[in-house]
Amino acid sequence: MKKIIRGIGKIFSHIGSFFDKILITPITKLLLKISDIYKRNTKNIERFIGKKQTLIVISLLLAVCVFLIVDSESSTLIDQYAEVLYDQPVTATYNEEAYVVEGLPETVDITLVGQKRHIFLAKQSPNDGVTVDLTGLKPGQHKVTLRYTQKIGSLDYRLDPSTVTITIYDKVSETKSLTYDILHQDNLDSRLNISNVELDRSEVIVKGAEYKLDEVATVRALIDVDDFPTQEAGELTLDNVRLVAYDQSGEIVDVEIVPKTVTAKVTITSPSKEVPIEITPTGDMAFGKAIQSLSSSVSSVTIYGSEEALQNIDALPVEIDVTGLEDNKDYTVTLERPNGVTAISVNTITVNVVVDDSTTREFENISIATENLDDQYRVQAASEADSRVTVVVTGSKSVLDSIDSSIIRAYVDLSGLGEGDHEVDVHVTGSDARLSYSARTTKVTVRISKK
Repeated sequence: MKKIIRGIGKIFSHIGSFFDKILITPITKLLLKISDIYKRNTKNIERFIGKKQTLIVISLLLAVCVFLIVDSESSTLIDQYAEVLYDQPVTATYNEEAYVVEGLPETVDITLVGQKRHIFLAKQSPNDGVTVDLTGLKPGQHKVTLRYTQKIGSLDYRLDPSTVTITIYDKVSETKSLTYDILHQDNLDSRLNISNVELDRSEVIVKGAEYKLDEVATVRALIDVDDFPTQEAGELTLDNVRLVAYDQSGEIVDVEIVPKTVTAKVTITSPSKEVPIEITPTGDMAFGKAIQSLSSSVSSVTIYGSEEALQNIDALPVEIDVTGLEDNKDYTVTLERPNGVTAISVNTITVNVVVDDSTTREFENISIATENLDDQYRVQAASEADSRVTVVVTGSKSVLDSIDSSIIRAYVDLSGLGEGDHEVDVHVTGSDARLSYSARTTKVTVRISKK
């Protein structure tokens, strides 16, 4: 460092001597001549200028001015700056219809080195950017150099990276079937349903390296609900729907798709159905208590969803827990949506339960039905006593007095049973949820034989 400083000092010394010889001495002589011209008319000026001390001071001032100018310019010449231009795009020249290039970075960083004012000019001046010429290269692996064209020659530049290894493939094409996906479907009004989507084409051409095309499992049009101009029932047309290729794992495959976009016609419907609310109490009430009445703030609701789901729903079940209940009570219930239902006209309801003392009533000779018998068999009761059962119904007296045996069903489950005699459990249900049902005889014997 000291050697550098001494060297710079010598440079300044030579520069001072040069300007003293070229500027200061000639100027001093000029002043002497001017002094001679005005010597006769202006004695005071002559006397002032003619003094040796005056000439020395003027020469010293001129020397200082020249030194400052030279020092300023030399500092500008010596000072160097660096600035990094990040994420500069790379442009490659090659036959894009015939080849696919992999390994080429999309952007690089450029470091400019030079004077600050030159760097500023370089940033404002137009340039061809970062380029690489792949013309003439054949399929295979190649190491290529990136170029940066800068018209200001006083600057140095460095690219990061400056050389890259690329692989060139022959471009091939293949026809693929086109399907679609619905994006952000949760953002669609819950009362609406996308019932149909029609694309303006059923196939597209996929281009790229052969090994890439082998990875493509499906090509899909991405229909985004957020792009819908309105959300209401009817038909709408979406232009420029983006296409994406996926592999078997659902990952995106980087290939060229022709065309890049399609047009989709989307049919939006609002299927709905009005169904009654079906209240079912669960749990055991307090001893000696029964439900006299169950009532809801609304008797039916409108449900929305797909047509297939609505066809299988005839009522909306609501359960309330009456475990240990011994007095009248109001329940606030949030309605749950069955599978396939997207919205319900009412979100919450109030269920009123009126409690009464419980009593029992017996219904005799209730026929026992069978369920889940394999089609290759037939069944019959082992005896007359095994074909019928007495059912005990527990509930409020006012409710028991108003029913008959038609609301009661007794049955046995024959799942998995084959030929022979079997002792099976008797199950009893009833259509009135306010009551509980049990069979006097809990088991019966049935005889199963081949048809």
